[in-house]
Amino acid sequence: MKKVLILVLAAAMVLTLFTACADGGAAASETTPQESVATPDSGESAAASGEQAETSCDPDEKLAELDGKSITVGPNGETPVFASEISITDEQIEQVKAMNLKAAIAMQYTGNDWSQAQIDALKATFEKYGIEVIAVTDPNFDAAQQTADIESILAMDPDILVSIPVDTAANSAIYKKATEQGVKVVFMNQAGDNLVPGEDYVTIVSPDDMGNGARCAHLLAKAIGGKGKIGIIYYDAVFRTTEIRYDEALKVFEECYPEIEIVEEQGFSGSDSSGAAGEVAAAMLTKHPDLDGIWGIWDVPSEGIIAAVKQAGMEDQVAVTTIDLGLNVGIELAKGGVIKGLAAQQVYDAGVAEATCAALACLGEEVPTFITTSGFVVEQANVLDMWKNVYYADPPQELVAAAEALQ
Repeated sequence: MKKVLILVLAAAMVLTLFTACADGGAAASETTPQESVATPDSGESAAASGEQAETSCDPDEKLAELDGKSITVGPNGETPVFASEISITDEQIEQVKAMNLKAAIAMQYTGNDWSQAQIDALKATFEKYGIEVIAVTDPNFDAAQQTADIESILAMDPDILVSIPVDTAANSAIYKKATEQGVKVVFMNQAGDNLVPGEDYVTIVSPDDMGNGARCAHLLAKAIGGKGKIGIIYYDAVFRTTEIRYDEALKVFEECYPEIEIVEEQGFSGSDSSGAAGEVAAAMLTKHPDLDGIWGIWDVPSEGIIAAVKQAGMEDQVAVTTIDLGLNVGIELAKGGVIKGLAAQQVYDAGVAEATCAALACLGEEVPTFITTSGFVVEQANVLDMWKNVYYADPPQELVAAAEALQ
C-alpha cells in the first residue's frame, strides 16, 4: 500500500512540474523584442527566457518602427517632451530682451560637428532673444578643467549656463554651486549626478540616445546580413549619454539577432577619442581576423576605427556603424566605404530648445525637466538630405562630391 501511495505522489509531482514549465514557456512567448527595446527594464531578456533562437528580427522593419521617434526616458524615469513642443511668444521675447541677460556655454569638447552645431544654434537663438553670450569654453574632455572653466564663468556673473558635463559625478558640485548663485542651468544630453530636476537645474535636452544605440545596432545587423562576429567599442567614462547607447545596442543584439556573436567589447578613454578608439580597434582586428563588423559609440572615435580597418586591409570585410552624422563619417558613408550606416540626432533643434528653455526659466515660466529630439537613420542614399535635417544647413561640398561620385 505504501509503495502505491509513493508512486501516486511521484506521478502528481511530475505532472505539477510539467504544467509549471508549460505555463512558463507560454508566458515567455508573450514578450516581444520590440517591447523590450521600448521599455529597457521590462523583465528578462529573450536569451534568459530560452527563446532567443525564435526572435531574429528584420533590420529594416525595426528601423522603420524607430523612424522619427524617441524611446529615451529621463534619468529619473521622466516621460520626455519633444523639443518641437517648446515655444516662446513674441511678447515673452521682448520681456527677455528687456532683462539684459548674459549666458555662458560650457562644452565638453568643441572639435566636432555636433559641438559646433550646438554652439551655433545657441548663439543664434540667444542673439534672437537679446541675450549676450559671454563665454564658450572647451575643456577637451578634462573634468577638472571643466570645473575650472565654470568657476571662471561664475566669476563673470552669468544669468544662464548651458553645459554638458565631462563627468557627471566629478562635475556635479560646480553645477550645484552655479544654481546656488542664481544661475539658470540647462543641460545638454545629461545632468550632473544627484542634482534635482526643477531645483538644481532647469531641464535636460537630450537626443534619442536609447533609440540611436538601437538604430546603430540594427544598421550593423543589416550590413552583415544578420549573422557573423562583431566587436563593440564604447566610451569608458561616467557619461550617461553614451552609456545608454551602449546598453541599448547590447539588448538589440541579444534579443533580435541570435546569429550575431559579440566576440569582444572594449572601451577607450582620454581626450584623443579617435586615436584611443583606433588603438582598441587595431588590437581587436588582430585578435579576431574573422571579424565582420564593429559598433562604434560616436563619430569621432569611429574615425579611428575606420583608419584601423583600412590599415589592416579589411575594408572589404569589416562593416562599421556609429552614431552622429559628422563630416568625416558622412563622407565615408557617402562613398560606400567602411561606414555602412549612422544613427543621427537633431543637433540644431536641440540647441534652439536649450536656449529657449533658459529664456523661459529666466521669466519664471515652468519648463519640462526632460526634453528630447527625434532620432534618424542615415544611409548612403539619404546622407545629403539628412545633413540638412540635422544641421539646418546645406551639406559641405566634400560630402556632396563624395555622394555624387557614385551617381
